[in-house]
Amino acid sequence: MIQYIFWLSIVILLQSEKVDFDNQSFEPYQQKIPGTNLDFTMTPIPEGSFEMGSDESDKEDEKPAHLVELDAFWMGTHEVTWDIFELFVDKNYELAISEEPIGERVDGLSRPSLPYLDMTFGMGKEGKPAVGMTQYGAIQFCHWLYLKTGVFYRLPTEAEWEYAAKAGTNTSYFFGEDLSLMSEYAWTKENSNETTQQVGEKKPNPWGLYDIYGNVLEWTSDQYDPEFYKNAPKENPLNPSVNLYPRVVRGGSFKHSADEISSTRRFVSDPKWKQIDPQIPKSQWWFPEAPFLGIRLVRPLNPPSEEEIKAYYGQAPIDDY
Repeated sequence: MIQYIFWLSIVILLQSEKVDFDNQSFEPYQQKIPGTNLDFTMTPIPEGSFEMGSDESDKEDEKPAHLVELDAFWMGTHEVTWDIFELFVDKNYELAISEEPIGERVDGLSRPSLPYLDMTFGMGKEGKPAVGMTQYGAIQFCHWLYLKTGVFYRLPTEAEWEYAAKAGTNTSYFFGEDLSLMSEYAWTKENSNETTQQVGEKKPNPWGLYDIYGNVLEWTSDQYDPEFYKNAPKENPLNPSVNLYPRVVRGGSFKHSADEISSTRRFVSDPKWKQIDPQIPKSQWWFPEAPFLGIRLVRPLNPPSEEEIKAYYGQAPIDDY
């Protein structure tokens, strides 16, 4: 029942009342992390319609191609980096670098226990995407951001991710059909040296999104269903199943070959990613076998109510061990 209420709240979040565009700035902006010298950038993604999926794909779960309409939102220009994510993971680190008190609400936030393993797997942190978190951990990072900034951030839906990645195109890649150009835009198996790379080193897509292909896979809000496209709603689609696995991740990573990546390719989470988790009890936060999985943030232009926000962040973790 708790999970049903949680997913119902997400549907409500996606269907919030329209705002007055004339009275709200819909421009790129930098989000400062209060009390620090850190920030990240968000770019506006306009409302619109697009053809989701591909009838030309050899993957059946990308069919049928279907029309989707989406409300406007902002999306992170880059994947969330360790520079910011580590503040959420380690309260002592946040206290150490903060120039002012972090506040009672932030201080009282439930956080993960520090993992026993090096969560970067030796790949380094500075300017590189944070990796290895469960979807629950990703959402709770968004919760921490909300308490720090007062701004509601969440994971993108699968439809929002694909719409933003395509950036008005209807080709296999936002740069066309020439796969040989992938190396100009993405870190993949062919050019990554089997490690994450600093964000923003490659060319962005037409809407200013860097590393939307490659570097690390990115969480979405959706449950994975290979048949979902056949019956998906047209407006702001979301598949709110209550099952833990599998869930949709998008974009490919430094471990994927270039020919495995496209705007429409759907990847899925796997319970095997947690099999070597050494924490006792098993962690709700980490995927120790997923150093290729990260986060990109979304902020809806139509803000939800405080009650809806609490429902989104207040979901209970699901035991999966």
